[in-house]
Amino acid sequence: MADLFLYGTLRYVPLLECVLGRSAESLDARQAQLADHAVRQVRDQPFPAIEACEGASAPGLLLRGVTQQDLDALNFYEGGFDYALKQVEVRLEGGEPAHAEVYFPAPGMWDTTELWDLDGWIADWGALSLRAAEEVMDLRGCKSAEEIARIFPSIRRRAASWLAAQARPEDPAHDLARDVRVHGHKRAYVNFFAMEEMDLQFRRYDGSFSPVVNRGVALVGRAAVVLPYDPVRDQVLLIEQFRAATYIAGEKRPWMWEPVAGLIDPGETPEETARREAQEEAGVAVTQLERVAEVYPSSGASGEFIHIFVGLADLDAVEGGGGLASEHEDIRSKVISFSEFIDAVDRNTYQDMPLVTAALWLARHRDRLRAHIG
Repeated sequence: MADLFLYGTLRYVPLLECVLGRSAESLDARQAQLADHAVRQVRDQPFPAIEACEGASAPGLLLRGVTQQDLDALNFYEGGFDYALKQVEVRLEGGEPAHAEVYFPAPGMWDTTELWDLDGWIADWGALSLRAAEEVMDLRGCKSAEEIARIFPSIRRRAASWLAAQARPEDPAHDLARDVRVHGHKRAYVNFFAMEEMDLQFRRYDGSFSPVVNRGVALVGRAAVVLPYDPVRDQVLLIEQFRAATYIAGEKRPWMWEPVAGLIDPGETPEETARREAQEEAGVAVTQLERVAEVYPSSGASGEFIHIFVGLADLDAVEGGGGLASEHEDIRSKVISFSEFIDAVDRNTYQDMPLVTAALWLARHRDRLRAHIG
C-alpha cells in the first residue's frame, strides 16, 4: 500500500475513477496542501506541472491505501511523460502532517505560466481528457506508456472529434438508445490514425433489427479545408503533395492537387485551423472565410468530419508556405484562373473530394463574392 498526493488533472474524480478502474466510493481521499510548491499551467498544454516555489502552497488530494494495481494503472497513465514518484510531507485540512509520494516531472521538462485552476480546467478540458483517458486505459497491455505518450496528441484529437459529434443535434427519426444495439467494441489499431470495430445491430425500416454485423471505421479527428480564392484576380490557389493513403490504395497518381487542409487541434476552432494551415501550407493570409460545408467525406468507412471553406485572399501576395518540416510535409502550390480551374473539374482532372466540393460551391457563389469589386 502507498499514499499519493495528486495535484493536477487526477484531482478530477471522474478521470481518477477512469484511470484506476474503480469508483470514488472505494477510495480514501482527503484534501491536502504541499508547502513551498506551486501548481502552474504548462504553456500551450491542457495540463499543469508542480514546481518548487518558496512560500507557496499547492492544493491537492491525498489518496491513501493505494494498491499495487492502482500504482500500475497510474504509472501507465503518467509513466510515458517522464514523471517520477518522490516522497514528500503534506498537511491535511486540520494541519495534520502526512507522508505521501508525488509524481514530479523531470526538471526543465515544461515551461510553465500562471497558477493552474482546477475548476477552469474541468470546464474547458474535463470531458475531453476523460474521453482520451478511456482510450488510453483501454490500450493498457497492448501498448507501452512510452508509445501512448508518443500518440497522445492523436488520441486527444479523436476525443475532441467524438465530443464535437456528440454535441451535434440528434436525429428526430431515430432514438439511438433503442435503435442501435452494440454487442462488442474493440480498438483494432491505434496510432496517428485509429481503426475501431463494433459488432452491432441497427433497426431496419420495417421495424425489425438487422443481424449482428461487424463494422469498422478509420478515425483521425476533425479537419478544416480551405480553398484560397482571389475575387479581384478571379484566381484560386491549389497545393500538391504526396499522399501515402492513395499510394497504398494502389493509385498511380498519388501526388494530389488539393485545397489547403489540416487537422483541428483540441481547443482550436475550424476557422482558426483554416487560417493557420493557409499560412503554413501556402503562405496565404486569408482575409475572409466563406463556409462551404460540414460533412463526412466517406461515411461508409471514415469517421473524419471536415469543415470546408473558401478563403478570400490576395493571391498576388503569397509568401512562404510549403508545409512544416516537423510534419514531413513537402508541398508546392500554383495559382490558376477560375475558368481554368472549373474546366479541369469538368474534365474530372482532380481526385480530391473536398476540392471538387469547394469548386462547385465557388461556381455557384462566385458572382456574389465578386459583386463589390472595383
